[in-house]
Amino acid sequence: MQEQVLRDLIDNVRAGRLPRRSFVQQLLGLGIAAPMASMLLLSAGLAQTGTLPPYKPQRRGGGGTLKLLAWEAPVLLNPHFAAGLKDQNASRIFYEPLATFDEEANLVPVLAAEIPSREAGTLSADGKSVIWKLKRGVIWHDGLPFTADDVVFTARYVADPATAAVNVTTYRGVLIEKVDSHTVRVTYPHPTPFWAQTLVATPGLILPQHVFADYIGARSRECPANLKPVGTGPYKFVEFKPGDWLRGQAFAGYHLPNRPHFDAFELKGGGDAISAARAVLQTGEYDYAAVGGVDDEILQRLEGGGKGKVRILAGNAVEFITLNHADPWTEVEGERAHPKSRHPAFRDKPVRDAMALLIDRQGMQDHLFGRTGAATPNFLVGPPRYVSKNLKPEFSIAKANQTLDAAGWKKGADGIRAKAEVKLKFVFQAATNPGRQKIQTVIKDACTKAGIELELKPVVSAVFFGSDAANPDTFQKFWADMQMYVTTGGPDPQRHMERYCSWDMAQKANKWAGRNVNRWSNPDYDAAHLAAQSELDPVKRVALFIKMNDIVCSDHYVIPLAQRPSVVAVANKLSAPPSGTTLLMDTLAHWYKDV
Repeated sequence: MQEQVLRDLIDNVRAGRLPRRSFVQQLLGLGIAAPMASMLLLSAGLAQTGTLPPYKPQRRGGGGTLKLLAWEAPVLLNPHFAAGLKDQNASRIFYEPLATFDEEANLVPVLAAEIPSREAGTLSADGKSVIWKLKRGVIWHDGLPFTADDVVFTARYVADPATAAVNVTTYRGVLIEKVDSHTVRVTYPHPTPFWAQTLVATPGLILPQHVFADYIGARSRECPANLKPVGTGPYKFVEFKPGDWLRGQAFAGYHLPNRPHFDAFELKGGGDAISAARAVLQTGEYDYAAVGGVDDEILQRLEGGGKGKVRILAGNAVEFITLNHADPWTEVEGERAHPKSRHPAFRDKPVRDAMALLIDRQGMQDHLFGRTGAATPNFLVGPPRYVSKNLKPEFSIAKANQTLDAAGWKKGADGIRAKAEVKLKFVFQAATNPGRQKIQTVIKDACTKAGIELELKPVVSAVFFGSDAANPDTFQKFWADMQMYVTTGGPDPQRHMERYCSWDMAQKANKWAGRNVNRWSNPDYDAAHLAAQSELDPVKRVALFIKMNDIVCSDHYVIPLAQRPSVVAVANKLSAPPSGTTLLMDTLAHWYKDV
């Protein structure tokens, strides 16, 4: 019934019989949140233009130095090599996309002059082409003008397989052409409901052609700008020591009036999340810090320091465990965890089923996460309409033992189960973080009771989320049996769910830049994702993504733990508008301090 109501409402908006604001209000009455209403309009070719955050300062500068803490310290500043949030956020300080999303998932222009629309004739009815008109008068940090040439170049740079960019699939098969100096046309190979993925938000951060032109393809990692960015953002680069600190100064030529408020920023990296929270909430040494992973009980205690407050930013991030589909200990064609290999123990589904039964999600929510995590059996945790109601989490050590017994995994004299000379002994890695190590310990205790031995391996965050192709301990390489981390979904699930498509596997050939890091594949999953890419009926598209979630989560190579909001500590006088489902630094140009 609700599906037909949705179709009728969308048809009425399309025909001009129902204003978009009324559409959102009626969806709220159906229990559909405003961000989801905005995404339905976007998928139907009826995007709304969002609004900029409120801003008080009447002039540029004068705010002193903004002091940021990032205990997960950045190690590079090229957004298209940034596999983890720490490098994406640091890159976003300097680089900008054509548009981004506000808290309600409406598109907000950044380097674009306006949002494409049917009314303006810049968005095709068949969902196959988009025209972007670019903002005039924008300059790069080195003083050269921003033009359509930079947009076309960025797409070509990212799409080149030899560049080995993490966003390559966003641009693969997409034609981006220059119409004039400040207009580009994007043509898709098929009807594309989520046309606002290309050139928008994190995958859409634009690079200057004159800086990167000599480093496209095989030489991409040699470009000095990978560590010394030249962007259009509110702050210019000053200094960077990877894994330690980053400094910038206000860009006098920034294209928004009266912005930025701060004269400079300093981002200090390293340490741990608890220390970062303390430095904002208790001692007041810093203005802002991401503090995800800290037990809620500790955060509440630190807020008593009176220097700042904890802000819980709703989003679509999920903390999860992934089991390696490939064999991380045996080389195939000179490569560990080669996509052609299979994990000797996890290839047996009862082992994966038992692992899922040994995860006490509700206990973690009750005793560790509190406000900072809600137990879930789903990898796709938002927007709300896309969340499956078909899966139910179950924790049972007894049932895990029964499952392994029935599958022939017998306990030896050492108490560890084995079958055909394969032992259930696994290396379980995660970034160094007190909260994550607690989760690992809880899971290890349960596994021990089922005859499974886990070796817990904490990896320094700068290494785990780094992009050094020579380092064996990055999460992209996944040279361990199990690993755990948080990944963030956007306002639309297409890119998020691409992590399990067979065509995007991390491997030596692409410098491990593929987003499918556990090399899992399923033909039904691939078919559903391909169908969703061109399904213009928003109701059918929702069903396809729910199907994908259920396929990957039921196979138990992916074991979700909790939906994780962004958790930040903010100094009392700092106005730092949230950025919805995009990066924390997405609204940095609009931050200011009250006097």
